[in-house]
Amino acid sequence: MTISAVLLAGGKSSRMGQDKATMLFRGGPLWKNQLEILRGLQWNEVLVSAQKDPPWRPAEIEFVGDEQPSRGPLSGIAAALSRMAADYLFVLAIDVPFMTNTYLRSLCARIQPGQGVVPMIEDRAEPLVAIYPRDAGDEFTHALSGTDFSLQPLVRKLITLGKLRSIDVLAEETSSFRNLNEPENLADC
Repeated sequence: MTISAVLLAGGKSSRMGQDKATMLFRGGPLWKNQLEILRGLQWNEVLVSAQKDPPWRPAEIEFVGDEQPSRGPLSGIAAALSRMAADYLFVLAIDVPFMTNTYLRSLCARIQPGQGVVPMIEDRAEPLVAIYPRDAGDEFTHALSGTDFSLQPLVRKLITLGKLRSIDVLAEETSSFRNLNEPENLADC
């Protein structure tokens, strides 16, 4: 089973007040931190998804533009699923910098033929740190043609269809899913 990875960097960062991708985090820009996490796992390919090609994107990383009009992460994942060369797509959001290689490896070990995985914290899916099978692309495309662009109902549908399996996040793993949305979130980093 082959896996491509996509770094989702298409948000507007309106609550943060600046582009999250270029924010300094632990001595370097957030985009660099996240790409290093992804590169450490040696995927078949690594993509960057955004509304526009970011100036910080390294030349060896392929850009995948959101379908327009952009519907947030739904558009980015749909575009990456349609362009990837592998059987599965590992999704990592730019603003989840506490994720570890160990946890990401554990998710990869849990995929099964035709079935990806999505972490769950209580009853809420974490669809921006998940692995989707290639054939989930049809459901993403269908969701883009609707009016509800939230990933939560789509993930529930994919679980019902057997294309995703939910993985409970242990209490000690929840801090890895902390994201950076507002300047206050940086205070204790």
